[in-house]
Amino acid sequence: MTPGKFSYPDSPVHYRRLKRPYPKIARGEGVWLHDTEGRSYLDACGGAYVAALGHGSALIGEAMAAQARRFGYVNGTQFTHDPAEDLARALTELSPGLDKAYLLANGGDAVEAALKFARQYWAEAGRPEKTKILSLDPSYHGNTLLALSAGARASYKKLFSDWLVEFPRVPAPYPYRSTGPEDPALSAEAFERAVLSAGPDTVAAFIAEPIGGSSTGCSVPPEKYWRRIRALCDRYQVLFIADEVLCGAGRTGTWSALEPYGVVPDLLVLGKGISGGYAPLSAMLAPRRLVDVVARGSGSLAHNQTFSHHPVTCAAGVAALSIMKEQRLVERCARLGPLFHKKLDALREHPLVGEVRGRGLLAGIEFVADKKTKRPLPRALRFAESLAEAALDRGLVVWPNYGNADGENGDLIMLAPPYIISETELDELVLRLSDAVNTAARSVTVGRTS
Repeated sequence: MTPGKFSYPDSPVHYRRLKRPYPKIARGEGVWLHDTEGRSYLDACGGAYVAALGHGSALIGEAMAAQARRFGYVNGTQFTHDPAEDLARALTELSPGLDKAYLLANGGDAVEAALKFARQYWAEAGRPEKTKILSLDPSYHGNTLLALSAGARASYKKLFSDWLVEFPRVPAPYPYRSTGPEDPALSAEAFERAVLSAGPDTVAAFIAEPIGGSSTGCSVPPEKYWRRIRALCDRYQVLFIADEVLCGAGRTGTWSALEPYGVVPDLLVLGKGISGGYAPLSAMLAPRRLVDVVARGSGSLAHNQTFSHHPVTCAAGVAALSIMKEQRLVERCARLGPLFHKKLDALREHPLVGEVRGRGLLAGIEFVADKKTKRPLPRALRFAESLAEAALDRGLVVWPNYGNADGENGDLIMLAPPYIISETELDELVLRLSDAVNTAARSVTVGRTS
């Protein structure tokens, strides 16, 4: 084993990546992680868009410990408790029009719950023929089999294709790779076509991220897109599921990424940042008008999870939301967002940078072989991964992604720093990132000439 590193097969841990060594983190403070060898890393993506409040929060740790001392677990089918009641109240107060919160442990599970709820709602409302779920292409909603079915990531799905459900697809509103302002994907015309093709009487729901996640690298749809989607969903009686696991909870400068459009979804899925990463926590929010149908019928959502409504994880969520409120961190994202993107503008001049985009403290950078044609870099170069490794070598953590151009090719990195990041730390982030981009680009040039 490399000194200071941990790797397969020397460790008993089955790591998420089996072909690389791992630094061992000893502690975190603010936006920084520190390993056992004395190296420090600026966490520019909150791990996986999760550590919204930074690392080392004593307040959240103490809240979790206090709850664990009282009791650690009760069965959600038999009991309720203050942390669940308080968290649901806080979440619904932040989400006008959505009255009920179903509390779960991770984003993919909450997506599954929302998809199942949509199917169950229509069945119990006397419309059992409404079974189809529409989703965007490209998109990503998690790795459980139903959530994976909803996503459109060919590289993730290939191995499991025989086990997946086929979802009707809607071209994603992806301005950088669109054919222009009249592109049906940007006007929601493509969505209406998909509903009509599938048959409105058979469509239960449409699921989408309001701001593109890892599949389109923070792509921001045109201003009128979501209002048009909301109107079409109402016209054709299709439930609109907003997957805000990644882009919600204040990340884009408003609690919900849909707020600037004045749009309320039928179901809202939250995760990642709602506990600041201190505990696995997610939620599906729904209006009472929908939940009442299930309450009058079967009386229970047909989605069970042992750790739903967990007291300790709910306590983490209550503490995290209290910190966000007291420190006005959502407003801070709104204030720092324009500055963050202005600092990133320096990267636009790099010959491999196709676009820098996003909103608030969420940004995506797309890399291309040719700026004029937007031709992606060959997947064989693994540019996004090389860039992420070059950044890590410089003490910067970023999130790499690929496949956005055609399902296989296309390179992105995403940035989602904790809401508490300082302006000085934003400068350091951009400096280290620029250096890493230049290093990774040199390897591309060498590969082209060798």
